[in-house]
Amino acid sequence: MMKYMSLIASLLSLFSCARQNAWKDLDVKEFEAAAAQDGVVLIDVRTLDEYDAGHLPGAAHCDASAEDFLSRVETAFAKDTPLALYCRTGRRSSTAAGKLTAAGYTDVRNLQGGIAAWTEAGKPVSRYACETFLTPGGRPVTLTLIKHGSLEIRFAGRSIQIDPVSGLGRPTDYAMEFPKADLVLVTHEHGDHLDPVALASLCGEGTHLISNETSAERLRGVEGIVPPEVMANGERRIIVTGGPRVESSTLPEDLIVEAVPAYNTTPGREKFHPAGNGNGYVLTLDGLRIYVAGDTEDIPEMAELKEIDIALLPCNQPYTMTVEQCVRAAEAVRPKVLIPYHFGETDITSLPGRLPGIQVLLREMQ
Repeated sequence: MMKYMSLIASLLSLFSCARQNAWKDLDVKEFEAAAAQDGVVLIDVRTLDEYDAGHLPGAAHCDASAEDFLSRVETAFAKDTPLALYCRTGRRSSTAAGKLTAAGYTDVRNLQGGIAAWTEAGKPVSRYACETFLTPGGRPVTLTLIKHGSLEIRFAGRSIQIDPVSGLGRPTDYAMEFPKADLVLVTHEHGDHLDPVALASLCGEGTHLISNETSAERLRGVEGIVPPEVMANGERRIIVTGGPRVESSTLPEDLIVEAVPAYNTTPGREKFHPAGNGNGYVLTLDGLRIYVAGDTEDIPEMAELKEIDIALLPCNQPYTMTVEQCVRAAEAVRPKVLIPYHFGETDITSLPGRLPGIQVLLREMQ
């Protein structure tokens, strides 16, 4: 009898473990709330064509039908990272959730009905490419490539907008597509980086707006825009979102912002972006360091940047860098990940082969 009791106890224990490790099927309302929680990584497991046609805002992409699906997820995210998956109807994401659970992921959620149920419920979709990275502390940071020089960085429920512009290519309705920003960074005053309409849509109570001096001069007193805070090349500031700026804090939500030089050096191009005017920015989020270069060429100051995890470098000759200059800049900065941006018609496809040891992500930008 004791033998059978022991067997039953073992089976119950296995069943309990399986229940604890099983993924959770959530309806649209539950899934939306879960995906909004700090630390949850949202993943679209459909094909790239499906993803490009429209996806949940902030969703990273990883095709569940690809042979390397599991290895890609395991490379990017620790086993205790909360994952929220969806596909078109919920079937592929359910299968993917099962694979991830079997591989040891302990917190996996699946959207019942998929994006079809999501859109039927009137929820928004996005067409902007997103990349999700983990901080050294294991917290996700989502980078949305909106267009040209416009980016959003989402961390700990906070929205950081960089050079938001409504026009250029497909129009962006910031009021409809993005939340009020906790922090807005403007690199310089050119119209493809400074847009009062977009800024007014993003400014709310508690928004910090940081820019170079020339941009601030143009924005002071504009209705609907919070008073800009000026940062010059070489300045460093800690921003506590949702409250006043302080000089030091240990809160993980703190955003450390450094303004760095951005300018042209090629004879005849200096007029485009003169030295000492525009900013690039280095953001440190829970130890993850992101360099957004702004409009610049490969300048000597880039070699002074240390421990950059992700670098966004412009490659838009003749206004910013040629491909050759972008290679030199990446070699000087030595980021773990390079994302070329602001590239227009420039052919950047040779960059991955020219930068061994650096992960180069080529992404479409509107």
